[in-house]
Amino acid sequence: MFTAVFLCFVAVKPCVTHYNLISVANTMSPPSYNDLNSILVPLGIEVGELILTYYRSDLEVETKKDDSPVTLADQAAEKLIIEKLTSCWPHITIVAEEMCAAGHIPEADEMFFLVDPLDGTKEFINKRDEFTVNIALIVNNQPYYGLVLTPALGELFITLSKEKAGYLKFSNQLDQLKLDEKTFDPARFTEITVRDWPKNGAVGVVSRSHPDETTADFLKKNNVVDQIAAGSSLKFCQLARGLADIYPRFGPTMEWDTAAGHAVLSSAGGILVKENGAPFLYGKYDQNYLNGHFIASSKTAFSRIKF
Repeated sequence: MFTAVFLCFVAVKPCVTHYNLISVANTMSPPSYNDLNSILVPLGIEVGELILTYYRSDLEVETKKDDSPVTLADQAAEKLIIEKLTSCWPHITIVAEEMCAAGHIPEADEMFFLVDPLDGTKEFINKRDEFTVNIALIVNNQPYYGLVLTPALGELFITLSKEKAGYLKFSNQLDQLKLDEKTFDPARFTEITVRDWPKNGAVGVVSRSHPDETTADFLKKNNVVDQIAAGSSLKFCQLARGLADIYPRFGPTMEWDTAAGHAVLSSAGGILVKENGAPFLYGKYDQNYLNGHFIASSKTAFSRIKF
């Protein structure tokens, strides 16, 4: 597969954890949530620190084939993530944004990582703090685990278990944290959950960079009385924290845009479905991992939604 070929050119650091390499017999068993967090939380913070060094400097912006912007921060962050994931879980395929943008699109297995090293590049370029690092593990077409880090805001959202999501607010900038503060400690995380649909009208989350009339009409039809504009996968996290109630998206997204936020939302009691209410699945290799339209909300609100 391309993943193996691509990574021959990357200097891979050893995975210094108790998990390390898994026997071939267990390749289809997903890592535990604790093992994932023990590796990916420190990795996410390291990637966030790297991104902040670019964020505070003058940015050189290039344009990809799909006319979307990309920076050296996107590329350096993805390289660092791929190195670590390959070192720790060499049997799990990686599907990453910049890899795919370069034309190297691996075919997803039953279990694979989805990586968006810097989601919200437009926010990043315009010096708005709402960009995120997204790492997700997909198992049988559904998000199993997700990590969403906002480096500039100092917020971290993770899947603690199938039915528990965690939130951590850092008191300092990421690059000012001590080494012991960068390790995974579940006791430091606050459990977050979605909220019930408000009786006096709901709060909707909308894209800051991609407003459209279809979304406005949908929110009006569902008695959404207030809106929060946000960039990147942070919109899913607003639902997971109980700060908003519904997030409709009627424009194009890619699987790496949504998977990590979807995982966090699901573990916090939320749901993400297609615009007709059908299940929202991952691993669409035949579509180059392009998503269709979707609606995210709490599970309790699902029956109230007017599609």
